[in-house]
Amino acid sequence: MRSATALNRLLDTLPAFAGDHRVRPVFTLVPGSDFSTDALAALDGAGARTIPWSEAVRGGHDLVVAASPNGPLHELPGPLVLLPHGAGFNKRLPHTSTDDSASGLHTRQLLRGGTPLAALHALAHPDQLARLAREAPAAARRAAVVGDPTLDRFLASRTLRERYRDALGTGGRRLVAVVSTWGPESLLARRPGLLRRLTAELPYDAYQVALVLHPNVHSRLGGFTLRQRLAPALAAGLLVARPHEEWAAVLSAADCVLTDHGSSALYPAALDLPLIGCYDGGTELLAASPMAGLLARVPRLAPDEPPAAVIDAAVTGHRTGDTGALAAAAFDQRERSLEHLRARCYPLLGLEPLPGRIRPRPLSVPRITAQRPSALAVRVDVRGSVVSVARHPLDSGPHDGHVAAEDGVSTLDEMRGAGLVHRRARAATPDADRMRDSEWAADTVWTANTVWRADTVWTAGGWTAHALEEHPACRTAAAVLAHDRCVLLRREPAVPGALSGGGPSGPLAVRITADTSRGEPWVRPDPAAVLSCVHGWLEANPGAASAALPVTLDCVVGGRRATALLTRATDEDTRAEL
Repeated sequence: MRSATALNRLLDTLPAFAGDHRVRPVFTLVPGSDFSTDALAALDGAGARTIPWSEAVRGGHDLVVAASPNGPLHELPGPLVLLPHGAGFNKRLPHTSTDDSASGLHTRQLLRGGTPLAALHALAHPDQLARLAREAPAAARRAAVVGDPTLDRFLASRTLRERYRDALGTGGRRLVAVVSTWGPESLLARRPGLLRRLTAELPYDAYQVALVLHPNVHSRLGGFTLRQRLAPALAAGLLVARPHEEWAAVLSAADCVLTDHGSSALYPAALDLPLIGCYDGGTELLAASPMAGLLARVPRLAPDEPPAAVIDAAVTGHRTGDTGALAAAAFDQRERSLEHLRARCYPLLGLEPLPGRIRPRPLSVPRITAQRPSALAVRVDVRGSVVSVARHPLDSGPHDGHVAAEDGVSTLDEMRGAGLVHRRARAATPDADRMRDSEWAADTVWTANTVWRADTVWTAGGWTAHALEEHPACRTAAAVLAHDRCVLLRREPAVPGALSGGGPSGPLAVRITADTSRGEPWVRPDPAAVLSCVHGWLEANPGAASAALPVTLDCVVGGRRATALLTRATDEDTRAEL
């Protein structure tokens, strides 16, 4: 292997040998790549055995498998199986602008002294074999179409899409995945502000944005520099997928994919997901490649175009088979690649393959979590009892509504300037299980070795009254007790001519019911978003908190409806613990 990209391809093919005690995989780093650091770290994390190049070239191998033709592979003794570096062969050889030879199929990569480098070229599509026959006939005679093991992992994971979305915290939002290759023509290099713009302009309750970067970007920049560059978008909720497996799970979970000319986008295209092109042209992409064909036919997002309209049009206008047909030029022998590889590799090993079918491993459930915005700017549209809200991260979104801040998450300045402040009960937080099991949150139990410690707990009524007193600009303080139950306290408007501002009204209870009429999974709205609906309605209807109740509001959050029932809070409501 030469890089993390090559390593990922190799790991996807190893199930062809799984369960066979006669086969022992050993990894070595082929010298000459600038992107090798992350590959070694990934191998260490997996507990794989590695040997230095100086030892590898001394021999003792029955088979050599590589996912890049670059570097001194000819020095390794043993028959070589050469896998594609990615999906298809879409780019020119680096540092060329007129040669239409595909990187990975060029004669200077595949031949050493006029002799084919590999004993087997394992290709994914007959068109690749035909192209290889034109570029390097001698190498083509040792090639075979076996399919794409990475695609087969995508296909094997289709039933896990909901689990991936749950792990990512997507909920009922549209997951927009942004795919960027590496180099000067990449989306990240050409449009460095796109991610910040997406997280700023797309309503927080309707969209989730994730970034899938080429492993070379991770290797070149490192995690620290990458986080520095992406800091504003990360603070607004951007997810960044890690290079091995997680990137594929994120693409499998996406509702729409924005992409440059990187070949990774061919995988969600093969899953028939809506794609939007963001490639601004250059010399890297080959005109006759599968990616060029795909980009020529999918919608395009221009640099100055509002992204929400383009994304919505791509998703709602997508018809079954639209993008799946465009990916057909890159993949063949679907769901059979490991069997074909086994049938081709075992004769080179001099062994009989194990009986039985090989099944690709589904992609692992992602472990990344998004950072919640510390405060949100909220636009409210009140039309009678129908109230719609659009929330955006405060630091980058529109500021023509009220500010919603969360105690324990927002800064003091954000709390001071917020019209609505809320606090979530421990049981309603994402870290509830960890908090419940942690030492500080546990119930105090006397033993010979324990020191007594009091557990300080706010009640819903106590905290909301405290919040209004602590933050004079706040108009509504609310306690989120559960996904369907809240308590709020309003500051009454000042009486005209009075020397001081208004005081708090009586506490109200809010009961939230999600709409289940779509015939889809029940999507619970964020109670804080519903509270913004209630706050906006109360602002538009002064004195309503003191008027006859109950009141039922039809709340629209992220394009989905929920009902909020406002009643007088009971003693049980106000004494509930936060």
